[in-house]
Amino acid sequence: MLRQFFGHRETQRNDEPRLFYGEPVLVHNAEGRKSLGWRADLQAGRHTVLFVRCFRSKLLFKKTNHHGGENTMTKHTAFIRLHPLDDVLIARQQLVGGTSVENITVRGLIPAGHKLATRDLQTGDTVRRYNQIIGFASRNIQAGEHVHVHNCTLGDDKGSFQRDYAFCTEAPAAPAKKTASFMGYRRSNGQVATRNYIGILSSVNCSATVARGIADFFSRRSNPDALRGFPNIDGVVALTHGTGCGMDHSGLGMQLLRRTLTGYARHANFAGVLVVGLGCETNQIAAWLDHSHLSEGPLLRTFNIQDSGGTAKTIAKGIQLIQEMLPVANDNERENCDLSHLTIGLQCGGSDGYSGISANPALGAAVDMVVAHGGTAILSETPEIYGAEHLLTRRAVSRDVGEKLIERIRWWENYTAINGGEMDNNPSPGNKAGGLTTILEKSLGAVAKGGTTALRAVYEYAEPVVDHGFVFMDTPGYDPVSATGQVAGGANLICFTTGRGSAFGCAPSPSLKLATNSALWQRQQEDIDINCGEIIDGECSIEAMGERIFEMMIQTASGQASKSELHGYGQSEFVPWQVGAVM
Repeated sequence: MLRQFFGHRETQRNDEPRLFYGEPVLVHNAEGRKSLGWRADLQAGRHTVLFVRCFRSKLLFKKTNHHGGENTMTKHTAFIRLHPLDDVLIARQQLVGGTSVENITVRGLIPAGHKLATRDLQTGDTVRRYNQIIGFASRNIQAGEHVHVHNCTLGDDKGSFQRDYAFCTEAPAAPAKKTASFMGYRRSNGQVATRNYIGILSSVNCSATVARGIADFFSRRSNPDALRGFPNIDGVVALTHGTGCGMDHSGLGMQLLRRTLTGYARHANFAGVLVVGLGCETNQIAAWLDHSHLSEGPLLRTFNIQDSGGTAKTIAKGIQLIQEMLPVANDNERENCDLSHLTIGLQCGGSDGYSGISANPALGAAVDMVVAHGGTAILSETPEIYGAEHLLTRRAVSRDVGEKLIERIRWWENYTAINGGEMDNNPSPGNKAGGLTTILEKSLGAVAKGGTTALRAVYEYAEPVVDHGFVFMDTPGYDPVSATGQVAGGANLICFTTGRGSAFGCAPSPSLKLATNSALWQRQQEDIDINCGEIIDGECSIEAMGERIFEMMIQTASGQASKSELHGYGQSEFVPWQVGAVM
């Protein structure tokens, strides 16, 4: 329950403005939308300022001057405070020792995106960011000191402290229904595609080279004549992998592989699919077809190398089968389609200390818009919500949905333990260089991609996503494996936030990349589609950036090429989740 704020006043010098926070309130931001924030008084000289720190807006001041008038301005500081009760501030720029922030003297060098302590912490004290626990002090920490891996860890219990899941207590009502459209390809089975590819899948690694050889013949770069007469076809892509044999024929690994291949074979963005095997592999094509309830037809063809006479003959046969599909696939044309057919896979890779402040919440704002228009958004990467799962269980539409999420968390705790790891093996060295200290901190920022609507369902890896709205799919945190599962589940667009930099595509679905900071944008513009660093720079609100992302989603779904598509990414990033013994 949001209650009326109260203020806390302290003695201060008139020339040193200070914020005094109270309880959360609903406020209107600069664009007129409601946001959750905190209210507080700030006094400086003759001015009294009402401060509002919104999750989804710039740092706004509503200033009453000594003439009685009001104006709004943005606050530019060298640091960012995310919650009044936090134990850390985030450096917006590099801070040097001796600098004063919030009347705290910086001790040593604090890199941009990293944290400094706001108060003295004793060994074992909790360390809070977003007013959530991100770790425990592993030694005494002085106010102003750099807080990172040298003095903050998951503690003795490795982050498995008690969490209040409060199932369903904060599940919001469905947003008011809105309508919008994009230009998509409408399939005969009712699915809607954002791209029009022909796909070549390998049943086993042994047929990967042949699959790529078939696709290479249709490359617009090396053989432009092959598709010259088929302007409505986006390309022919080979999606190969490193497994399919030397595994239990009925174990979890095989189940995941077959489920993934089925999802791709049925994917709306494929007008036709060719499946190539070796012939003697564990993952027999006939058994896969039967298990997946698929049957061959003009746009789903299968065959084996061993039955075709060798490599060259198999490639020639595959080229012929694809050529037979081309006229049918080319008959598809884009038409106006309701936005409810858009399914977004949410990814973050190379995260940094700004991810949970800029790109992730901005993507979350766009996700809320997608959901309001009847679309679907898939949050994944289960190891990277670890420590933040209680924020999702509260939004679950039912206890069963929330319990299924926790069951997947427990599976991962066991899975890492039996393989000699632990959940804090993530974050990566790059994440840590960017300012993220523990998996708890990384996860709390990662869940912001999911917006604020109710969690409607939880899916296992590569399961077909049939619910509309915000859902979760259990996947590893490794981006290619995770996105492969999302696309197998039906995602026809990927949105990928990055702070350290990423070059990623995910055929047959286009992939948009969002930078968390402007320095990355300046370094790697040729790979990044949107610069969310403008939020950190104080030049754009989260809502406004969310609208820009939403508009780019529609443009990309309608055929505008993403940066990764222009560079030809997407085929090598097909990586089904490999689980179990390789024999």
